[in-house]
Amino acid sequence: MVVGVLRLDLFIPRSQSLKAKRQVIKGLRERVRRRFNVSVCELDNLDLWQRATLGIAFLSNESSYVHLILSQVERSLEEDGRIQILHSSIELR
Repeated sequence: MVVGVLRLDLFIPRSQSLKAKRQVIKGLRERVRRRFNVSVCELDNLDLWQRATLGIAFLSNESSYVHLILSQVERSLEEDGRIQILHSSIELR
């Protein structure tokens, strides 16, 4: 069994309040969960308007498949015009 975690540090340039940030993050979480069947959680920068850190987890029998899915999640989020990915990392266990 392999557990993979994708950690993303995000910048949300158009966010002018915590409410606006929450709307963007909620939309991202819902879309990613539905499309890729992964778990998503906001980990850090909870009180900053334009920053967010997301943790995305996926579990499978093959490490190559876990890495593939998490890479697809990252690419999907890179294409979202509401956010910019400042840093990303994938960890497999």
